[in-house]
Amino acid sequence: MSGERSCATQTPICVSVSSFFAGGRKMETTNFAHAVGQNSFHLVWKPKYCWDCFKFPWVRQDCEAILREAVKRYGMKLYELQVMPDHVHCFVEVPHTMSVSKALNLLKGFSAYKLFRKHKWLRTYFRKGHFWSPGKFFRSVGNVTAEGIKNYIARSNRSFIQQQTLQRYSAL
Repeated sequence: MSGERSCATQTPICVSVSSFFAGGRKMETTNFAHAVGQNSFHLVWKPKYCWDCFKFPWVRQDCEAILREAVKRYGMKLYELQVMPDHVHCFVEVPHTMSVSKALNLLKGFSAYKLFRKHKWLRTYFRKGHFWSPGKFFRSVGNVTAEGIKNYIARSNRSFIQQQTLQRYSAL
């Protein structure tokens, strides 16, 4: 007992809330009335029928701008966004009162509405009015670094182009 102190005499340990770096800047946890935390996710989703509608640069640019507008509109914080020819990668922090499903619902719904309004020809490919596939991928960034996710998203475009090049030469 000489080397140990009882719980009653120990001073309380101050637990430091972890933070990580995103693009050279430190991502801090947010303090709320009765909570402290961070609600950051890596989200991936694709258009219905796996159609590669973002192979057209003007549609890709419009989709990026629309998603940035949606993130701002719904109080999210965007760290990285990459619109690939057949899917979208998004690294975003959502408000603590919003679920991942709700965030994806807002991003997909808002962007589909705006894309259909701007590019009416998309209706010929998505006749039933659904632009995005119902599927989704999400991962909390709690167990990986933000830099790792950003590198993955940034490199995914290069690997997609390389993969398409390899598919053309089936002998490889």
